[in-house]
Amino acid sequence: MSRDPAYREAMTRSEKDTWDLASSVGATATMVAAARAVATRRPHPVITDEFAEPLVRAVGLDLFTRLAAGELDADDVEKGVRFPRMVDTFAARARYYDDYFAEASSAGIRQVVIVASGLDARAYRLAWPAGTTVYEIDQPEVIEFKTTTLSRLGAVPAAEHRAVGIDLRDDWPAALRAAGFDTTQPTAWLAEGVLIGFLPPEAEVRLLDNVITLSSPGSRFSGDYGSLNPGSPESQEQARIATEGWRRQGLELDISALAYPGDHTDVAAHLRAHGWETSTSRLGELLASAGLPQLEGGDQDSQAATISFVRAVRA
Repeated sequence: MSRDPAYREAMTRSEKDTWDLASSVGATATMVAAARAVATRRPHPVITDEFAEPLVRAVGLDLFTRLAAGELDADDVEKGVRFPRMVDTFAARARYYDDYFAEASSAGIRQVVIVASGLDARAYRLAWPAGTTVYEIDQPEVIEFKTTTLSRLGAVPAAEHRAVGIDLRDDWPAALRAAGFDTTQPTAWLAEGVLIGFLPPEAEVRLLDNVITLSSPGSRFSGDYGSLNPGSPESQEQARIATEGWRRQGLELDISALAYPGDHTDVAAHLRAHGWETSTSRLGELLASAGLPQLEGGDQDSQAATISFVRAVRA
């Protein structure tokens, strides 16, 4: 999947679009993994993801490779991109979800489903209790790339690992069941970075309704939700500045163009309406919990600051 350093990809969304980890929505997964790699190298890391750097290298986007490898300092990236703040954000988010899985495991849950898993390597890097099965769902090309790359590295999953290569717009519940998913067991679900505008609202509701249908009592859900593209003049200006910043780094990456515009599903409210108990947090709380610097100045008005994070339990 390697790309020439000067590679640029025009990215827009359509109903039946596809992507790999170097283009469109897939490139955002590589960006997040690069941020986790940078966070891992810090003197006092709040997360450790030893697989982030080699996975980013294998994708081959030059800018993210240099960042992940430490060849380019995050502070030296175009200021309009605010990459150092991204590193804090994605490190805090990863810590929040790692802690969620630790709590679910402590509660006795041994079945895990990670939706739109991207370059997430939790099946390999977390300490799963014996008897845990981790299902990962993503596009077939993404699943094949990650599984093959990690295998070549000699990485071994820390739990029973079952990869389900399917588009979320297709019948993924059937594919999940075919892979061995047990609807009678409580499940810990994770939808990290997928319900923040990367699906149209009706697809968000359909995903949540499928999760609800597949979940036995005691199941848990966690994810982030909101809109990366609310369509306001302020958000459009922020997106323009960031896009121009990425372009000066040699990369065409307009994240707002990858998100469906307008309002999106209030995930916590939808789950509560179906009998789930929920608790929500905002980015500032995640940063504080991880011991990272709080939002200041323009970061307080960024779209990332408006995203909500939810943990839910089916009573």
